[in-house]
Amino acid sequence: MLVKFRPHAVRLAWCRCIVRTNSTGSLRTPFYDFHISQGAKMVDFCGFSLPIQYAQQNIIDSHNYVRKNCGIFDVSHMLQVRIHGADRLYFMESMTSSDLLNLPIGTGTLSVYLKDDGGILDDLIINKCTEPYLYVVSNAACAEKITSHLKMKQIEFSKSGKDATIEFLGRYALLAVQGPESYNILRQNTVTEGQRILDNLYFMESSIIPSLFGLNDSSDPIRITRCGYTGEDGYEISVPAKLALELANRMMETRRVKPVGLAARDTLRLEAGMCLYGNDLSESVTPVEASLSWLVGKRRRQASSDPPIPGGKKILAQLKDKAQVSERRIGIAGGTGPQARPGAKIFSDRIDGPVGRVTSGCLSPTLGRNIAMAYVKSEFTNPGENLHVEIRQKLYPFTVTSLPFVPNRYVRRPKNN
Repeated sequence: MLVKFRPHAVRLAWCRCIVRTNSTGSLRTPFYDFHISQGAKMVDFCGFSLPIQYAQQNIIDSHNYVRKNCGIFDVSHMLQVRIHGADRLYFMESMTSSDLLNLPIGTGTLSVYLKDDGGILDDLIINKCTEPYLYVVSNAACAEKITSHLKMKQIEFSKSGKDATIEFLGRYALLAVQGPESYNILRQNTVTEGQRILDNLYFMESSIIPSLFGLNDSSDPIRITRCGYTGEDGYEISVPAKLALELANRMMETRRVKPVGLAARDTLRLEAGMCLYGNDLSESVTPVEASLSWLVGKRRRQASSDPPIPGGKKILAQLKDKAQVSERRIGIAGGTGPQARPGAKIFSDRIDGPVGRVTSGCLSPTLGRNIAMAYVKSEFTNPGENLHVEIRQKLYPFTVTSLPFVPNRYVRRPKNN
């Protein structure tokens, strides 16, 4: 079923990044010239030039191409850092929910930076590299806040006699390669050692790769991580900025890749049930309320955890007693009517008054129906629960649905491997 989209009606996350500027003051990534060469419709949000979509592709075309083939996304606006030092695991654990001590080397985990009251400062991916550092990627929308937070915590950490230093990777770009054909395309365009690395790299695993598309830099190596924000198999390539434009151009020369803008990225991530900070996550929400309890490592759930989890008093109480959680993040699915917008009120026939609110919503290109994420009172969160969303002063039926809306297709490491 084909669904018509209005590009201006798609709600997205627009972020800031510290890169070079153009004559109008808008910030650019190292891929900016590539976007222009591909006929991108550039939009300025928060002072940053990013492609919302590309010429001769509507949002549905781009979305479906990623689901069936391979799309590339410029995500260089995200904050990339390395954490060095003998106490780097302890340092990151002191700010997040993860058990990094027991995380296997070479793998990564989704995590959250936490406030002292248990609220979420940002979500991030932490990679425990074979090299003597952690590679961390977080949202550009929170880059200034997280940069300040990291610097402040590092000062406190060093005063306590512990060893951790922060390296901000402003000299690197970041390119997401997403879709079922991503592995084949990358494997066919690397050296023999690179092929061996790709053959042994599974979901949420990360490695330096010696060369991609004939490009390499011995002083600033390329890092590839098998992860993404679409629910498809894919990779994020951290590449020196000076190689970024050539990498994108060489990928396009395969004629098997299409560039994808932020509008389709938003519909893809929503179908995959992935949170958008500022919409689905915020400083007023805990991991338990966000239905992300699995991000709290088993060791970190102990009262004796060292370091203690930030906001542990509230988070641990919520984990132990469901009655402590008044509302939770859920998925809801409706029909083919108007889209459920962030902030839309949710009602139930069982009680008077609102029972929740929409945080993200779109018309799903894959399913041909409306989908949304929402925060709803805990007693209304069971799958199959019938609810109503207020859209333009009318009520439309929605049903609580398990997440993700569209099954993910990650390539996970076999248990016996």
